[in-house]
Amino acid sequence: MHLALDYSMLRLIWWVLLGVLLIGFALTDGWDLGIGTLLPFVARTDVERRMAINVVGPTWEGNQVWFILGGGAIFAAWPFVYAVSFSGFYLAMFVVLAALILRPVGFKYRSKRPGLGWRAGWDWALFVGGFVPSLVFGVAIGNVLQGLPFRLNSDLRTYYEGSFLGLFTPFTLLCGLLSVAMVVVHGGAYLMAKLEHGPVRQRARRYGGFAAILSIALFALGGAFVAFGDMGFRIAGTIDPFGASNPLRTTAVQEAGGWLANYAANPWMISLPALGLLGAGLAWLGLRRGWEAPALAGSALSSLGIIATVGLSMFPFILPSVIDPHSSLTVWNASSSERTLFLMLVATVVFLPLVLLYTAWVYRMLWGRVTSAAIATDPDLY
Repeated sequence: MHLALDYSMLRLIWWVLLGVLLIGFALTDGWDLGIGTLLPFVARTDVERRMAINVVGPTWEGNQVWFILGGGAIFAAWPFVYAVSFSGFYLAMFVVLAALILRPVGFKYRSKRPGLGWRAGWDWALFVGGFVPSLVFGVAIGNVLQGLPFRLNSDLRTYYEGSFLGLFTPFTLLCGLLSVAMVVVHGGAYLMAKLEHGPVRQRARRYGGFAAILSIALFALGGAFVAFGDMGFRIAGTIDPFGASNPLRTTAVQEAGGWLANYAANPWMISLPALGLLGAGLAWLGLRRGWEAPALAGSALSSLGIIATVGLSMFPFILPSVIDPHSSLTVWNASSSERTLFLMLVATVVFLPLVLLYTAWVYRMLWGRVTSAAIATDPDLY
């Protein structure tokens, strides 16, 4: 196996695996975040809120494994990317972690007291734990598309020259709202599939359907920003897929419309943004008609298409630099060593199928509708 996989192939495989982990996070923890965001709007009584919470109650902790795996993969496979992104997004990451910490506390503490004020406060904490990470993740992706204000000196030391407030521009906020709309569609579809017929399910269908239409509009508007704005980068010099990981050896330039070059070279790639739009349309139809499988499949396909569109549009760039394009990090110049990538791949081939099988088994065993009768009688529910 080692002889068949050269350095360039290992780099490409890990770039794909990073995308798989991000998509896995969006598809599993996405409905957790979406339901948290929807909680104040779809559930109006304590019983209704408990029904929504217990839809994800048994699985939300396990779904965060994908977030941890994604961070670990960046750290081990793309150390330059880890260093620059976690430095540049330090305050944003702090905000995300603070919001995510509210989720376990909210789940565990809201039912410790019967007071309505106590429970309402923790319900809003669950809303913050769903909405804020979804928004910030989208804002971060928008900043990556625009290019980050960092540079590397001759010793490969990173200098980040941006600010926290500078992360929020019209385009990045649009990406943040698209991210929120994606998880709300996913959360609405999952609530429809897991709840008994009743007012919470009906509201989830309504809000999820609106979010699906909003996803289509925001994704199309974001595409217009990319196509007609000043965003984009390209490699101006030669590319050495087998070269040492040294970003300073790459000659890159900023070029308006540069993110569209891959579509001209590979027309099949247009299927990915189409999937993002058509998937959201299928989710809207399923939510409107009460078709559970099409709604879930459509929301999943839409998330896959939108995330894959970003990755393939930017390839081979991972983190472009807007103040010094020559410092931009790519698939070919920012990875770990060949041996590290190979050993990590061996571990992934062994353990990732186990994670997938265990996750599938858990969802199969815990599948079933949450009902108001169960909320009233089952002491193990939140």
